[in-house]
Amino acid sequence: MEEKLEHISGDISTLTDKITALETAMETEDTSFLKSYNNIKERAQCTLQDPELLSGALIDVAKHLGNLTFRVWEKMLGMVQYTPVMMDPNTAHAYLSLSDDLTTVRHTGTAQNCPDNPERFYYYVFVLGSEGFTSGKHSWEVKVGNKRQWDVGVVKESINRKGDITYSPEDGPWLIRLRNGDKYSAVGGTDLTLKRKPQSIRVQLDYDRGEVSFFNSSDMSLIYTFKHTFTERVFPFFSPCLRDGGRNDEPLTICPVKVSVTVTSSQ
Repeated sequence: MEEKLEHISGDISTLTDKITALETAMETEDTSFLKSYNNIKERAQCTLQDPELLSGALIDVAKHLGNLTFRVWEKMLGMVQYTPVMMDPNTAHAYLSLSDDLTTVRHTGTAQNCPDNPERFYYYVFVLGSEGFTSGKHSWEVKVGNKRQWDVGVVKESINRKGDITYSPEDGPWLIRLRNGDKYSAVGGTDLTLKRKPQSIRVQLDYDRGEVSFFNSSDMSLIYTFKHTFTERVFPFFSPCLRDGGRNDEPLTICPVKVSVTVTSSQ
């Protein structure tokens, strides 16, 4: 670029000199101008090389503007997160605090000023997912970390929100839980022995087949499966449980899933 600018500056300087010389000659008397016309004409000749248009000199418009909105959206995938399940703050017990994005719940130990609406749990420190299911397959992962107590699973829409709950494999809730940091069980009385302490639990609901399965997310090893014929809407369920001597303050968090884009050509 610098070389081309130097050449252009040289051409401009040459043209300027010739124009000045011609203007000076034209200011002389007519007779003198005509006598020296041929010499002036020869001096006025100036041949400039046309600019060379190199390959790649132009901006690749198609590269930058083609499918622009799609490419912007594709790049945004690395910046956004998607969680398949959200928590419903209208169901959360007064002792529970939810994050702004409704993916994390923590036991605060202090009752918040919440309206006693019909959907809200009053007796147990529970919170439900925002969306219920009446068909299909659904899955989500819950990060439990090093919490010493937690409950995770699925419950019926008609679960008692204001009083005591009877637990059974037949009527639910269909949960697995951890107590005292090392005692796992499937709600209904079945003790579970895990080879390793899971940091996150994957919940898989197959409503039509009547199955709720729990896996250790790290290796997808099966922890337990409930079998039941569902007859009403069911909701994801979460409980960070009671505080355990100040050691149970960690939250439960719904893990985001990876979002991908697949482009298929039309046939």
